[in-house]
Amino acid sequence: FVLANPIEIQVNNTMSEGGSESAAVERFAEYLEEQAPGRFNVRPFLAGSLGGEDAILELLNLGQTQLSITGGNWRQQYAPEYDAITVPFVFATWEEVDAYMESPSGQALIEQAENQGGLKYFGTQHRGPRHMTANKAIETPEDLRGFRMRLPSLPVWLTVWEEIGAQVVNVPAPEIYLAMQTRQVDGHENSLSSPYTRRLWEVQDHIILTSHVQFPWNWVASSRWWDGLEEDDQALIEEAIHVARAHGSERERELDEYYLGALEEQGMTIIEPDIEAFRTAALPAIERVMADMADGVSEDALGHQGE
Repeated sequence: FVLANPIEIQVNNTMSEGGSESAAVERFAEYLEEQAPGRFNVRPFLAGSLGGEDAILELLNLGQTQLSITGGNWRQQYAPEYDAITVPFVFATWEEVDAYMESPSGQALIEQAENQGGLKYFGTQHRGPRHMTANKAIETPEDLRGFRMRLPSLPVWLTVWEEIGAQVVNVPAPEIYLAMQTRQVDGHENSLSSPYTRRLWEVQDHIILTSHVQFPWNWVASSRWWDGLEEDDQALIEEAIHVARAHGSERERELDEYYLGALEEQGMTIIEPDIEAFRTAALPAIERVMADMADGVSEDALGHQGE
């Protein structure tokens, strides 16, 4: 009995070593090795070493790489009219995000991305929700009047935050600290790893737990590669992905708790704002954005609210 050449699996992600993403990739490799020693050769490509998200989507489409833990670009690129997940203040919990992915709109999103992008979708891996940091206490939308807020240049995000009352400022990510130090901006929004790794407690004193975007990672494979595998191998890889996603989500939750505690220890004040008031203030913009999306998206995305 001659063992066939091991199946090479490159796993791509834009984040560097040490986070929940690399923990998930390690668990994936470990699980496959436990179940089928020597059958698979898992090669992590972290920190965007094969390229950014769009470049990797292209490689997956061509069958030139195998797996990716990818962010939101695939939704925007292949199925923007179903992408309610990118809209701030629509989903407040991971349960709501996962329920949306199971809804008719979520399923249409996945199917369209699979057809257009040559992707096989396996599900989400949770990331820390996005919150605000600020140089003053923010409890309600009224507190955002005249507040200069740094945002990445994602049109949907700008629309929603302007609707709530913030003055939106576009600053490149590497310059966030300096922009706060020089009072060019009063705050920003991101997951808690941002204020923690950037030492923003030196230039900001409040964390506002708005949880306004739950932006998942998604495990996707190249259909070209996947369709060429034996069924037994497919089943095993799918199982390993499931185990890895759960492990990564749990690790992320632990890290998020750790960051929050550490930021508080550094003297930042943690505020739990009136999220419902923010959502109400954002609603006109949310509805405008949703009106341009496919039929049913608004109901599938917002149907969970007020239940």
